[in-house]
Amino acid sequence: MTTSVYALTSHDWAKAFQDRGFSLAGLNYWLDGLYKDPTVWNRHVASQTLETFREKYNFDLPKIAQILTSEDGTTKFQMQFSDLLEVETVLIPFHKKFTLCLSTQVGCAMNCSFCYTGTQGLKRNLSAGEIVGQYLKAFEWLQENQSKAMKPNIVFMGQGEPLHNVTEVKKAIEVFNDTKLIGLGRSQMTLSTVGFIPGIRELKDFPKINLALSLHSPFDEQRNQLIPLNQKYPLKEVMQAFDEMIHLKDEFMTFEYLMIQDFNMQDEHVEGLFQLISHRKAVINLIPFNPFPGSEWKRPSENEINLFKEKLVSKKLRVMVRATKGDDILAACGQLKINQMARNYDR
Repeated sequence: MTTSVYALTSHDWAKAFQDRGFSLAGLNYWLDGLYKDPTVWNRHVASQTLETFREKYNFDLPKIAQILTSEDGTTKFQMQFSDLLEVETVLIPFHKKFTLCLSTQVGCAMNCSFCYTGTQGLKRNLSAGEIVGQYLKAFEWLQENQSKAMKPNIVFMGQGEPLHNVTEVKKAIEVFNDTKLIGLGRSQMTLSTVGFIPGIRELKDFPKINLALSLHSPFDEQRNQLIPLNQKYPLKEVMQAFDEMIHLKDEFMTFEYLMIQDFNMQDEHVEGLFQLISHRKAVINLIPFNPFPGSEWKRPSENEINLFKEKLVSKKLRVMVRATKGDDILAACGQLKINQMARNYDR
């Protein structure tokens, strides 16, 4: 597969210019044309440069095959790639700002019982260019509809386990982080994992990014039911893997906790969470379960949600409840699902 132009950092482009004997004086114009305004190339980039790179690299972006808009303003894009496989990318409004939920795989191999994507299995990993491409297409659409909109923040919480595709996700984050390209800082990017330890160990080489663990229970027996991967990488080993990352010790980490009725919201869970994270710089992000077709789990009532939160707060734990967005179009947490073509795809 030809390398995407959107998988290269400004450092990579500088090397590409030097390797071909092109003047670095034109580098910034090239990058501005690639990420801001293509007409810049007409005035400041030699035709030979453009022809050379068009022969060497892939300039394609994903196609938006379908758009669904929720009553709360959440927008779900069905992004189609050159092989016709698709993922879902979700743009979520928050107080005049936006967050973009990116997918990192077509489908997912984790098979988590609370996640619609997991019912489909893994079709393939996305390349760094395809991950960045989702952002660029969604931001382009946002600017067309809200011209003054700022660059969206990013959460790697769409389809797929990001650390199961760690090499390409790392490349994409480097592009997002590059100040000459997209220029998103640490506070603007969050990566969520269910606890894929080989990928966690690779995080030491990543640009700084906020981290979140998809926890959902402090007890291995229940995590095994929710996250089959926990049987291979139990919670104690996952926490140890994070503890071995020295640079994380003084940084807040988010623990995502899916609240499921009659399953993981008892007093024993409050105590278990206290024992697990009270000594850490941590925030518990409570997420009411979002039902999807065929799911065995149920969403708790508002009273149950508030009571569970109050018990955690009484233990002096930092807690926030995630507002449900886009559930009417199956765009909320755990509701993303790949399309019919991808489900029939076999490789």
